[in-house]
Amino acid sequence: MNKTILITGGAGFIGSHVVRTFVNKYPDYHIVNLDALTYAGNLENLRDVENAANYTFCKADIRDMDSMQQVFSEFKPDAVIHLAAESHVDRSITDPMAFVNTNVIGTVNLLNAAKELWGADFAGKRFHHVSTDEVFGALGDTGFFTEETKYDPHSPYSASKAASDHFVRAYHDTYGLPIVLTNCSNNYGPNHFPEKLIPLCILNILNNKPLPIYGDGKYTRDWLFVIDHARAIDTVFHEGVNGQSYNVGGFNEWKNIDLVRELCKQMDEKLGREAGTSEQLIQFVKDRPGHDLRYAIDASKIKAELGWEPSVTFEQGLSKTIDWFLNNQEWLEQVSSGDYRKYYANHYGAV
Repeated sequence: MNKTILITGGAGFIGSHVVRTFVNKYPDYHIVNLDALTYAGNLENLRDVENAANYTFCKADIRDMDSMQQVFSEFKPDAVIHLAAESHVDRSITDPMAFVNTNVIGTVNLLNAAKELWGADFAGKRFHHVSTDEVFGALGDTGFFTEETKYDPHSPYSASKAASDHFVRAYHDTYGLPIVLTNCSNNYGPNHFPEKLIPLCILNILNNKPLPIYGDGKYTRDWLFVIDHARAIDTVFHEGVNGQSYNVGGFNEWKNIDLVRELCKQMDEKLGREAGTSEQLIQFVKDRPGHDLRYAIDASKIKAELGWEPSVTFEQGLSKTIDWFLNNQEWLEQVSSGDYRKYYANHYGAV
């Protein structure tokens, strides 16, 4: 195999789609999936590739520098695609240090391990850091985040990701480390852990439970189908310019309340329920602190320079997402109950 790619967080929601894309598309690459298997890491997401000849799973924690040095020494990756992160805003409000330790210290550990392994020879090397549009703060009713937008994070989560972005750029500027960054909008799609809005609403509709909507429901987000995001990471990893960042968005702005109503409409149709049934489950709840009103990404740079654009509209992607969850209700039940965590022990031995 001509290249080893270390993908961190590869058992998570986005990471599993990226791992699958690279394993299937690049048989000459050795894909090493590094994941600490915290609550959102689920190896069942990768059953279809776990026996592939070019795939290796490695259980390790990016917060542990000794472990990172061992991993880099053993596998000698030519490149890193860094997706491992604490990513839930509500959790960051209750436990900000967990986000500092993983998103900031963990990222610096990876940068140091890569710098030590690669030395001054950066030929064929790349560190691709995957980040979020939340680092840019909030928008009013108009305008878009571009790659030139100043950082203005408002939550412990977005502050930790902003710090990690700055460290990645600093290692490029200071040490010459060959890096690229991508800042994406809200992802949705198959295998999404049901703490986030769309999978949580699907699960609650199936169980006739309330659909919690923050505040007045007018918070606006751009939504990106996760499979399109994996395609974008593939594109930037291979074709992006060192030192550059690329915004990745779905060109799909939706107010939360309108999104949930569309989801309710599609769920009622797919479940054979009377129209309007699921909407009755909508329940407005107390807003969270520091809630940004609107995010919207201008993804024209990646389209113009690298030729990437979304393959589906939001309505199409949402339909595909609902179909996947309806066809994989056992997966959803296992994730919701925590039983999915038994898979690692059963498949790989004691944790």
